[in-house]
Amino acid sequence: MLKLNNVSFAINDNGEELHLIKEASISVPPGKFMAIVGPSGCGKTTLLKIIAGINEESSGDINWGERDLSEQDLTASEVGYVPQFSIAFDELTIKESVRYALRLRVNKEQAPNQSDLVSTILDKVGLKELSDRKVKVLSGGQKRRLSLALELVTDPTLLLCDEVTSGLDPRSEKEIVTLLHSLSQNKKRIVVNVTHSLNHLDLYDIILVLYEGHVVYQGPPDQISHYFSVESAEEIYPLLGCREVNEWHESWQKHKHTYLIDDGTCTDAEPIPISYTPSPISQFIALISRRFKIFSRDKTQLILQAAMILGFPLLVAVFGLDGITQPKTLPSKSTGSIIEQFNHQVSVSESQIKIGSLISGLIMFQVILLTLIASNNSAREIAGEREIFEKERFGGLHTSSYIASKIAFLTILVLIQSLWMGIFVQICIPSLPGSAVTRLLILFMVTAAMTSVCLGISGIMKSPEQSSLLSIYLVGFQLPLSGAILTLPHWLEPISRPFISAFWAWSGNLDVMKEGFYGQSIHAVTQESSLQPLNICIAWLSVHILTGIFVAYAGTKRPQW
Repeated sequence: MLKLNNVSFAINDNGEELHLIKEASISVPPGKFMAIVGPSGCGKTTLLKIIAGINEESSGDINWGERDLSEQDLTASEVGYVPQFSIAFDELTIKESVRYALRLRVNKEQAPNQSDLVSTILDKVGLKELSDRKVKVLSGGQKRRLSLALELVTDPTLLLCDEVTSGLDPRSEKEIVTLLHSLSQNKKRIVVNVTHSLNHLDLYDIILVLYEGHVVYQGPPDQISHYFSVESAEEIYPLLGCREVNEWHESWQKHKHTYLIDDGTCTDAEPIPISYTPSPISQFIALISRRFKIFSRDKTQLILQAAMILGFPLLVAVFGLDGITQPKTLPSKSTGSIIEQFNHQVSVSESQIKIGSLISGLIMFQVILLTLIASNNSAREIAGEREIFEKERFGGLHTSSYIASKIAFLTILVLIQSLWMGIFVQICIPSLPGSAVTRLLILFMVTAAMTSVCLGISGIMKSPEQSSLLSIYLVGFQLPLSGAILTLPHWLEPISRPFISAFWAWSGNLDVMKEGFYGQSIHAVTQESSLQPLNICIAWLSVHILTGIFVAYAGTKRPQW
């Protein structure tokens, strides 16, 4: 039994309290199929989210059986929530989508034979014959069926659907409503469907009409025309605008006892089911498996990654194909005339500046290209699937498992990208000074740092477009603010450099070279303050990595649904 007693929901609108739901009282017995209908903007989705627990009511009580949901939330296995947008990955098949949903939401102890359960669910929603078809080629109606299948993995006793028939043709709409009706035949299950359509009302047990946040009718579909004194349900929406909402609400309060569905005699408290949500480790394994499968099937991303991994190191190597010659040095003893000595000093200085500029430029070019690759790695990683993540978290997904799966996937990408960049350039330019191992470490750190920072950006942005744009801007500012090309004002250096991953990677590389044969060449093109000790550079890059992970975790913990 689902009961709402005088439930209200208000938001702050420029200092004023705006009620989206006002004193809603609803009673839905088990085994019933209810439609929430009303004009656009009347609060249908808001009410559904209040029932689901996504929005917290401002006042009033919500009870599930004898359980007060303000004190004891519904468990992830009790409630299924089907949003109006697609909640499946395009590159997965129908069968894979349901199987991963099962792995993320149901412990193996509860469903030991998962293949049979997947097959049963697909058969129930009419998708068994299409189980090997990818999500991206499904029709609108088929995607809605898949969304329902994803929720049925826990066999919920409360199934909430938000506009699952919107945008469908009449035939598909009727098929979905008929399917929902069949799912409500379970004696313990309540199915609630938010819809703007007034078609197929005869398939519902209860019709709830909302108008400007107020309940103005709740009763059987065959009585709705009588209550509103209309010949057909389609006349209700125009009629609602003919009277003030308070008048409709007061009228309903006077007559509701005549139309309300008998809620039965069940007064026993609903038992709180045991939670069968998989462990964080099990969820992590499922997530990382799914991520690599999606990545391996995304041809656009594979081609882009291959182009960057193969093309960017080649681009760096082109500038060093002539090799790095040893810079000229001054003789230990002065010989020749003063003019000859002066000309030799000028020649040595020019040689050192040329070689130093080449080394510095090659290092910075490597670093900047890797930061560009890094931004592509993670700029859309969370923001691009935010709606799916929010839905899965509502179903019991641990945020820690989700972030850990992202870290694992991106770490492998970063290792491949940075190691190949360093090894390829070292092979093509063997005369590049400094320790190759140290350079590989720094290249890995800077790629990981920028990937982590962009992952953090992706975690807090509302859309993948915003995240991508901000990440690209961040990479664009890496070169000028690093101080490697243009000298920064002294007052700006301590402010900007802590945030510039490229600076620490560039400085760390040059620091290990300054004591060698090319030391004078490096000093000739850099300021002393630009070369920070290697351990300091590594420490700052580590701070960037940890900060990005923390921001990503904090961003995903904050609901954006």
